[in-house]
Amino acid sequence: MASRATRALRRFEPPPRAVDWSIFALVVFETLSGVLSLGAGHPANVLLFVVHGVAGLSLVALVGFKLYRVRHRVVDSRLRDRHTAVSILLAVVALAALGTGIAWVLGVEVRIAFWTLLNVHIGFGLLVIPVLLVHLRARFRAPRAVDFAERRRALQYGAILVFGAASYRATETVGSLRGVGRRFTGSRPLPPGEGNDAFPVTSWVADDPDPVDHDSWSLSVAGLVDRPLELDRADLAPDETRSVLLDCTSGWYTEQNWTGVRLGDALDSAGVHSSARWVTVRSVTGFRWSFPIAEAREMLLATRVVGEPLSHGHGAPLRLVAPNRRGFQWVKWVDAVEVRRRRDPAQWLAVLVSGFG
Repeated sequence: MASRATRALRRFEPPPRAVDWSIFALVVFETLSGVLSLGAGHPANVLLFVVHGVAGLSLVALVGFKLYRVRHRVVDSRLRDRHTAVSILLAVVALAALGTGIAWVLGVEVRIAFWTLLNVHIGFGLLVIPVLLVHLRARFRAPRAVDFAERRRALQYGAILVFGAASYRATETVGSLRGVGRRFTGSRPLPPGEGNDAFPVTSWVADDPDPVDHDSWSLSVAGLVDRPLELDRADLAPDETRSVLLDCTSGWYTEQNWTGVRLGDALDSAGVHSSARWVTVRSVTGFRWSFPIAEAREMLLATRVVGEPLSHGHGAPLRLVAPNRRGFQWVKWVDAVEVRRRRDPAQWLAVLVSGFG
């Protein structure tokens, strides 16, 4: 019975070289789409997350074919060579990335130190690429057109895609039945709470400055403006409150009332040049992010959350509130706004090194 099922499954398996290169293509796609998803918070980006999930579960089928094919080279010591250890490491890392992603969707609650399973999934996913490149260096075999040319191949890949889509729907359904309540980004709701205690303090990479001296702090508004400004706390008296959802890449979200001043009002006070297209918001740590000017105008420079002054950990004295953006783009400890003609080309580098200075 088992051998009959195995033979049936083998009919859906593409040739070995096609499987190998399909795995490579899907790993690259999953890495790129995963990185892009970190900055995708608008509901219009939902398709990115769906395709990422379907591709990941299609990858499960391909990895299964691959592991079944090479199992003897691992089990039989006579067939091992000096590259076997890297192959085994790649299998472990790939299975860990896939497994933690599936477990997160299903609502499994496991923390490793301060990391959620979603963080662990991202970590393993990023680790797959360098290990895969080392593996390819030892096991490289160039793709051949014949491995992809037959009509049967289209049917096989169609079946794999159907498997991925059906598995995606099944895991989403199980997660919903378990009451996980994730957003399309994968983030889960935090328990009810208010103010600074309603959500955890998180930092991107190494951002962890000493508390900002509120008396000496000021906000500069410069760049393509008619009147560069230097604003202190008295100039930023909060006059607007909005309910905005904060979706953190650590895997949680919360909706709170934020109070502050509209960023567009500060830009109007400085007088924006007609050539301006982007606004970069910078932290005292050097962390910064750029936004299209029309979107930036509707953002809030917040000083309070649910009526409480922001705590230092949550970005006091001033934090950007950026609707439909992921949490790391809600710049904390803001001290500068720069109006630009183009997006800041160095912002990703600043994101990676901020806080180390």
